[in-house]
Amino acid sequence: MSHPTPTSPTQTSYDRRFWPDDHPVLPERKIGVLIMNLGTPDATDYWSMRRYLKEFLSDRRVIEANPIFWQILLNTVILTTRPFRSGKAYDLIWNREKDESPLRTITRNQSDKLAAAMAALGDHLVVDWAMRYGQPSVASVMAKLQAQGCDRLLLFPLYPQYSAPTMATAYDKAFDALKTMRWQPAVRTIPPYHEHPVYIGALAESIRTHLAALDWQPEVVLTSFHGLPRKYLEKGDPYHCQCAKTARLLRAKLNWSEDQMRLTFQSRFGPDEWLQPYTDKTVEALAKQGVRKLAIITPGFSADCVETLEEINGEAQEIFLEHGGEHFTFIPCLNDSQEGMKVIQAVVKNELKGWIG
Repeated sequence: MSHPTPTSPTQTSYDRRFWPDDHPVLPERKIGVLIMNLGTPDATDYWSMRRYLKEFLSDRRVIEANPIFWQILLNTVILTTRPFRSGKAYDLIWNREKDESPLRTITRNQSDKLAAAMAALGDHLVVDWAMRYGQPSVASVMAKLQAQGCDRLLLFPLYPQYSAPTMATAYDKAFDALKTMRWQPAVRTIPPYHEHPVYIGALAESIRTHLAALDWQPEVVLTSFHGLPRKYLEKGDPYHCQCAKTARLLRAKLNWSEDQMRLTFQSRFGPDEWLQPYTDKTVEALAKQGVRKLAIITPGFSADCVETLEEINGEAQEIFLEHGGEHFTFIPCLNDSQEGMKVIQAVVKNELKGWIG
């Protein structure tokens, strides 16, 4: 009696020759690529912001405080006032045309462009996107990919540097979804790509292109990364080291000195000490020291969002100009630019080896 040849890792069809007549119909085998970003509120009003912030700030990896104390503080104080302030910040950068945040627009574009670029590999490769907090949820998109026949899934949180509150939370959400599946797909996860040559090259090219369009040149360029409580570093989180390596490699790529390109951290929250030096304090100090021309790039963000468009291009710019600065420029994230998509494609193709020919 002959037996069917086992399917290879790159085979996309089931061998149906020996299936019984009553075998359930299965879709063709596919490979799913799920890109994930932090998240976004659905709107800028109080209740939309409150729902988003509650989900975000209830994550135990994001806030590692005593859960009982934190939930009391969160629900009685923070979620009473912060939605108003955050809503105003989001309203300043909101995509009016699509009625959504720039992060949602850009992440969708990244997914669409990745799908188009990977189409040459065959229609068995499916690309989709989800948000860790908010919609579309990771669980809903994973279920959608599974229903399309994806029995292999590459999870890609768009964070170049690893930290527990970012990349790990995205994987947590995906693993929670896997727990509910009767037939789980095989899963791969993306490692941090903070030192990937294509990523460093893309950042350098974005800086060169942006500065070439100015009629002035900055005296100092800050590489501003999202902050993290210092105690997370002390517990073993590698984020600080990976941010420092990205900044060092980028500086070397541009052949700049440490005085020309400096590492800072932004977006601190609460009373604890966070990774230093702080971006806002550094911006103020530079202006007071006589620096008149400043540029800031945010290499840890894969897409422009409220932390880059409002906090850096808005608040940081105001601080610099108010304290004596004269020229300020924000260098956008890689987003869905040609250079940005080269990075995403390079990482995905490398991690799909063995699944695609």
